[in-house]
Amino acid sequence: MITLHDGYEIDDDPARIDRDAVWEFLSTQAYWGRWRARAQLETQIDVAWRVLALYGPGTGRTVGFARAVSDGVSFAYLADVYVHPDVRGHGLGVALVRAMLDTGAHMRWTLHTRDAHELYRRFGFSAPDETALERPAPPR
Repeated sequence: MITLHDGYEIDDDPARIDRDAVWEFLSTQAYWGRWRARAQLETQIDVAWRVLALYGPGTGRTVGFARAVSDGVSFAYLADVYVHPDVRGHGLGVALVRAMLDTGAHMRWTLHTRDAHELYRRFGFSAPDETALERPAPPR
């Protein structure tokens, strides 16, 4: 567990995550997550290489989340990163991403985002090089 300024905490204990809070955000506010059923999100959390949650001071309320899929050696995919709008603007998203990436610093990380390019560039993310290909999911 990591304690941040103002008493916020980042924890990687999957049992502590308020899955209802994560589901509420991802199914209603995250442009990338609304297509999933609740059971699919539950599976993604259960089989993730690592999950982190951000907890509010005093309340322990889940106010952020990040999930990674990885082989644990050379490759990791960062997904479902969010900080609740009520607590944004205090560096909490940066702390959440840093905590995730520091665990697998030796790996090649990838992610998809439509609107957070500047955040991820801070951590060295850039457009893929000539070694990367992607097979997009079919239209829903």
